Amino acid sequence: MTIRSVLSVLSVLSVLSVRSVLSALSVLAVSPASLPSQTTVHAAGRVYLPRGLDTVVVPGVRILLHRIGRGEQGPIDSTVAGGAGHFDFRFPPDTTAVFLLSARYGGIEYFSTPVHTNPQRPDTAVALLVYDTSSTAPIGVEARHVVVPMPGPDGSRAVLELVVLRNSGALTRVSAGPTHPSWWAPLPGGSVGLEAVEGDISPDAVARRGDSIVVRAPIAPGEKQISFQYLIPGDRSSIDIPPFGVGAPVNLLIEEPSVIVSGDDLAVRDSQRIEGRTFRRFSGAVAEGGFIRVTLPHPRATGRWVLLGLVLLLALALAGASWRMWHAHQPVRDHTAALLDAIAVLDARYGARQGDTSPEEWDRYRQERARLKAALERSLAAGGPLP
Repeated sequence: MTIRSVLSVLSVLSVLSVRSVLSALSVLAVSPASLPSQTTVHAAGRVYLPRGLDTVVVPGVRILLHRIGRGEQGPIDSTVAGGAGHFDFRFPPDTTAVFLLSARYGGIEYFSTPVHTNPQRPDTAVALLVYDTSSTAPIGVEARHVVVPMPGPDGSRAVLELVVLRNSGALTRVSAGPTHPSWWAPLPGGSVGLEAVEGDISPDAVARRGDSIVVRAPIAPGEKQISFQYLIPGDRSSIDIPPFGVGAPVNLLIEEPSVIVSGDDLAVRDSQRIEGRTFRRFSGAVAEGGFIRVTLPHPRATGRWVLLGLVLLLALALAGASWRMWHAHQPVRDHTAALLDAIAVLDARYGARQGDTSPEEWDRYRQERARLKAALERSLAAGGPLP
């Protein structure tokens, strides 16, 4: 299951605000003919710092103007906020791009909402907020979405999670050091690996530590989305998903029909068919100390394991033949018997069961039988009579 297709599944839940740059591009994209003749966009405002129940202006902060286009992005201008925290930009309009402002304060970059780019409607009241920092500011979980797809060829499952974090205060949560990240949460026991997806938090700031996910990036006030993926090995019979926070709502999407879901206040709601794939959706709130258990069906024996069992049977048959050869001193005759035993083992396992055997496994059976038959013919030609 690709990251893109999973994210499209999550989009049907309609619980997240549309904040992506591409969405903004689609909203702002208008035809050049609809623009007025004026050729300069005016954007201005002040830098504010929340203090208690009020705010104060912040002078001397460097402000960057960013252009975010479909093909390229980056800063195109800069200035320094004046004595009253004031800044001012003028730039040519571009209906194929989004323009954002950012201020760096306390080593952290804070961004504005997209700037209005209609030259006849100057955006001169931009409030660019920056924050003081704290390593103890509380971070909650606004929502959590977990997608469990069908197993891959090796039986493992690539589970995708999208978590919405909320900082409800007026301080940016920061890490207190390597052992004290800005946010962490437990991962299912027995899971392996972790791959973060590009979102509100850089993948470089997301890592796995033992059975936990840790985030080392600052978490500013407001909501932040983080997406990541990990693997559940194919030999697992269940996935125990630990809760994040107290009473955080959970949406669980399950693709495999025979999977059983149990947990506190978690019930099936509906099903979604996305890109030809059907997912059952479970939702609810998991209390502190609660659990979510996903019971997986017993893995089917794959051709690889059947072939390994077949090799073991053949090895036993040949070992028995070797024992007879050692004690009876009839190497040619007993080798012939061993070959006959090996063919008999094959035929006993497969026989007329082609309809119950995968094409790949059936081909391996035919090839192995042909090899043993050819060896038997050579043994008979060398003078080994039938036993």
